[in-house]
Amino acid sequence: RLAHIQDRLEIVHGDLLDQDSLIELLREWHPQEVYNLAAQSFVPTSFSQPVLTGEVTALGVTRLLDAIRMVDPAIRFYQASSSEMFGKVVEVPQTESTPFYPRSPYGVAKLYGHWITINYRESYDLHASSGMLFNHESPRRGLEFVTRKISHSVARIKLGLDRELRLGNLEAQRDWGFAGDYVKAMWLMLQQDAPDDYVVATGETHSVREFCEIAFDHVGLDWQDHVVVDERFFRPAEVDLLIGDPKKALSQLGWKAETSFDQLVRMMVDGDITELEGDAIVNQPESP
Repeated sequence: RLAHIQDRLEIVHGDLLDQDSLIELLREWHPQEVYNLAAQSFVPTSFSQPVLTGEVTALGVTRLLDAIRMVDPAIRFYQASSSEMFGKVVEVPQTESTPFYPRSPYGVAKLYGHWITINYRESYDLHASSGMLFNHESPRRGLEFVTRKISHSVARIKLGLDRELRLGNLEAQRDWGFAGDYVKAMWLMLQQDAPDDYVVATGETHSVREFCEIAFDHVGLDWQDHVVVDERFFRPAEVDLLIGDPKKALSQLGWKAETSFDQLVRMMVDGDITELEGDAIVNQPESP
């Protein structure tokens, strides 16, 4: 998913399971800022692979922070925390002071990464900040995530490549925003004089059903003609109403979400239609 900018990047390899590789990367490249976006980040997979999720998503943060502490404590560090840490929420909306109650191995692992970031910040005076990001989507979202699964399936159905879309809990609600907006918030955190933790969200919540309605309507279809509820896609433990309060990000970073929910859904559907149409052209048989 980096093909569109790969010529502007220098890609090097590291492993969150191997601290020595992280130390060598920092020594060789001398970064001023490190953004840890690496994780086993698919919630359903965390139930089937909880140990791997813990090793990468939790302990991987410790390895990276400790490498920074040893190589160059002046490096500014961003940890991608998650709204999944709130899980079974105790208040709505969720703020930086809302108690955590994760409901998946992924959420638990992210919570460890969040607290170890705070611990290293306070113990070693690192400029280490955490962004408690609520769901952030874009046309480059992985196909295993429900938003991209919907947009991709809508495009396939519209183009006559498929007929139905099988989903789990249509009433599950999330605070969905555009990933491009959220990356700006990440960068702004590391430009501050002092590190801190921030909720990054739109402050609105929408259901999977609403996502389907907008996505199918965008291509002139009725979602009820194509969506099938399949219990195989229900989570063992569902989170409750996740909706973030981004007031702190607005007041201290000057940040707010710029892309509406409707714009996001339509953007994702358009992206998949363009991609699938391009694939269809490439794969057309040659004329006799």
